[in-house]
Amino acid sequence: MISSEDVREELARIAPERGCDRRAELSALFHSAGSLHLRGGGDWALHLDLGSGAAARRAFALLRESGLRSEIRTYRRRAFDRATRYQLHLSGDARTLEVLVAAGVVDRRHAPLERPPRRVVSRACCRGAYVRGAFLGAGSLTAGRSPHLELRTATVGAAAWLAELVRVDGLELSVVERASHAAAYAKGWEAIESALVAMGAEDAVLALEERAVLAEMRGAANRLANADHANLVRTSRAAQRQLAAIERLRAEGTLDDLPDLLREAAELRLRHRTESLRELAARTDPPATRATLHRRLRSLEELAADRR
Repeated sequence: MISSEDVREELARIAPERGCDRRAELSALFHSAGSLHLRGGGDWALHLDLGSGAAARRAFALLRESGLRSEIRTYRRRAFDRATRYQLHLSGDARTLEVLVAAGVVDRRHAPLERPPRRVVSRACCRGAYVRGAFLGAGSLTAGRSPHLELRTATVGAAAWLAELVRVDGLELSVVERASHAAAYAKGWEAIESALVAMGAEDAVLALEERAVLAEMRGAANRLANADHANLVRTSRAAQRQLAAIERLRAEGTLDDLPDLLREAAELRLRHRTESLRELAARTDPPATRATLHRRLRSLEELAADRR
């Protein structure tokens, strides 16, 4: 079963050549998983808090490509699962400010922006990179009977903006507000695959399509098996009725007095108790059709019923 971490591992391996794509991906990482820390004397710093080693490696590489040095630290959550988290720490120097302003993360006065300016996501490639960064930062995929892909945001306004951003490329996301966060999400395999394609997670899409094909094949096999079982049950019950009728006629001594065709059908059924009508029909002389043999056996049942 494909997981959120499988998708993040794939996305983390994507290294876009365009600077605008790297900038959009970095912007989404900070908007989904970043926090600004103001210190005394006008100093400031930024942290990225990520739950995936793959996402942390990708963020570190993006920062380095942008000329920024960061320090990676790990810690364990206090929650029951004690999951390892990854923090990237950046000092608030002039170069950091320049890069983050260009990415639409903060403004010139160090104030955080809820969303990047239009210039950061004006191209289709940049919008795909932004969605990729949003998943790396705070995305999740639940596969199963009710598949669900989610991109977490700090506010419902940010989630609505994200849904509006990708709608121009034909991707439909819904918005939900929860107690601790908001999210833009997709439900159903078709919508989820569209979102994964926009991010560039082609391997994940192929895995989901393979899963769907296998599920369809299993369903078809189960339907055929159920149909075969039902046919066997019907055939067995019909054969038991026919045998009971023939035994009754034989016990009464009337079996030998039957017309040749009916007597032949009775003898074949007695000798081949479990065979289907088609198999029995092939044994008659000359071979009869399945429908013809069914009529003959049915006549035997009616004759036996009349003698009760």
